Amino acid sequence: MHAVGIVLFLVVLATAVATFARHWRVPAPSLLVLAGIGVALIPGAPALHVPPQTIALVVLPPLLYASAEELSLRDLRIVWRPVTILAFGLVFASAAAVGFAAVVLTGLPPAMAFVLGAILASTDPVAVTALGRRLALPGRVQVLVQAESLFNDATSLVLFKVSAGIAIATGAAVSLPAAGGQFLLLGGGGTVIGATVAGLVWLIRRRTTEPVLETVIALVTPYAAYVLAESAHTSGVTAVVIAGVLLGRSGHRLTDAPSRLQLHAVYAVVVFVLESVVFSIIGLELPELVRDLPAGSGWWPLQALAVAVVLVAVRVTCTLPLARAVKPSKGGLSWRVAGVVTWAGTRGVMPLAAALSIPLTANNGTALAGRPLVLVLTAAVIVFTLVVQGLSLATVVKRSGLALEPEHTAREEADAQDALNHAALDHVEQLADLDAMPQTTIDRARRALNARLDRTGDGPDVSAVDAPYHQLRRAVIAVQNTELHRLYDEHRISDTTRRRLQHDLDREEAALGNQ
Repeated sequence: MHAVGIVLFLVVLATAVATFARHWRVPAPSLLVLAGIGVALIPGAPALHVPPQTIALVVLPPLLYASAEELSLRDLRIVWRPVTILAFGLVFASAAAVGFAAVVLTGLPPAMAFVLGAILASTDPVAVTALGRRLALPGRVQVLVQAESLFNDATSLVLFKVSAGIAIATGAAVSLPAAGGQFLLLGGGGTVIGATVAGLVWLIRRRTTEPVLETVIALVTPYAAYVLAESAHTSGVTAVVIAGVLLGRSGHRLTDAPSRLQLHAVYAVVVFVLESVVFSIIGLELPELVRDLPAGSGWWPLQALAVAVVLVAVRVTCTLPLARAVKPSKGGLSWRVAGVVTWAGTRGVMPLAAALSIPLTANNGTALAGRPLVLVLTAAVIVFTLVVQGLSLATVVKRSGLALEPEHTAREEADAQDALNHAALDHVEQLADLDAMPQTTIDRARRALNARLDRTGDGPDVSAVDAPYHQLRRAVIAVQNTELHRLYDEHRISDTTRRRLQHDLDREEAALGNQ
């Protein structure tokens, strides 16, 4: 009952904070972290101890899966080279730089310092996606930030498992061949299992038409990928990311409109609740972790700040040469892209879950020196990035000149709607030439589509009970869906516009019911 009460309290707290965040136009994750710290500092507040297995198994899979599904595979093909370099090269560079800095500044044993570097080496997809929803970045920049956070997180956690398993748990020196083999096993095995789960789910979902079953399958998928991968001693994070990316690409072909609408609504609630709880937990955990520090660790705030500065410096150094590959237009904007990508590199719950999972002792029974300090530094760096970078990210994007103006987005959406309506009108005229539909039905659909093009009406009337008209409307929506994905495949619209118009078409189709 105590745990249930804490979860309910966090949900209520998150709902209130999210309301204020929207009113003040600031990122909810940043306020949630601050709210969690404030609650933890209240005298008499109960200590919060969340097992890392709970975060890893219950919270992370659906959040990772939702982030991966939102990834535009079309744009990912364009930026896959810089994403690959950042997902591997930047992770190793950050881990090495943080490890060296931690040895010099904190006196941590080299093995534990490298574990700290592996934990903090990557950005967090949960935090990045939550913060990025408020930004109007060009498609390539948005995909670079989001894809890097997904794939470098998997790389970072694989690196963490290697370093903790070989150098820490065993108390032995790191063997590079053994570490490389384990890295390939964890990452490659997770990729294979994720792709296999995605294939099986694709076969099941294409034969399922019940919205409730569709929703249950979609909710179970990330957990199945994670549990199967972890049971096979591979990377569960990698498996979930791969499954999400592959299924997100074909989601519109697997389900009908009512199922998609219900699935999006359910997932929106699940993501909101889990993100709210998890960012609150980060704030609640930090004061408790500080209390557990041994005597003589009073320099931890400055040490955490120094580690955060090292992460930002390494990120700038590695991002700047790659930014030219994703600049949205011709001209010298590379440094602006690099600045946005760097400042968007926030840390979140996954590093905290990894830090909490560090074993208490080595296999020989001796305590791991420096573990409490690693936990505090991890939590402090996470709070720093979520608060400082999170609260200022919108300003950085605005001053960079990369943010898309609302007029640009509205114009793109209006042009795409016109293209869909023209395609639908052409189809109606073809049916009229073939006398395939009653003339009154053709005229009604023609008037409705022309009203949309002239901006003088709301569109087709779905309240009519005329069966031929409903049949024609379904055919028209199918044509519009085909046209929508053609525009997207030809790079004429962004992924955001595609998703918004797809949602509108789904609502129209669902409104037709079963008639």
